[in-house]
Amino acid sequence: QVQLVESGGGLVQPGGSLTLSCAASGRISSLATMGWYRQAPGKQRELVATITWSGYKTYADSVKGRFTVSRDSAKSTVYLRMNNLKPEDTAVYYCYYGGVGPDFWGQGTQVTVSS
Repeated sequence: QVQLVESGGGLVQPGGSLTLSCAASGRISSLATMGWYRQAPGKQRELVATITWSGYKTYADSVKGRFTVSRDSAKSTVYLRMNNLKPEDTAVYYCYYGGVGPDFWGQGTQVTVSS
């Protein structure tokens, strides 16, 4: 089992910034892909950004140039730096761990972009 603990969500004005963190523990592998998905009310969960063990990054088109995913392998932690936030970024953000067996998800952290 893998446990994922997220932090860093909250309320921010349009144009603002937030950084999400997700720490993995348990039976973790340094070869896992980690990243973030989000789900807005009434919508399906969608990919935001992922990063492989080798550092290859994937971003949703809607966040390219604004969001940056990174990881600290020594701490088994993945980050999501979100700049120039827009109201349409409002969603519950879920940490993802996978690619080496079963997928695991965090409990989710709310990000609300509103003036």
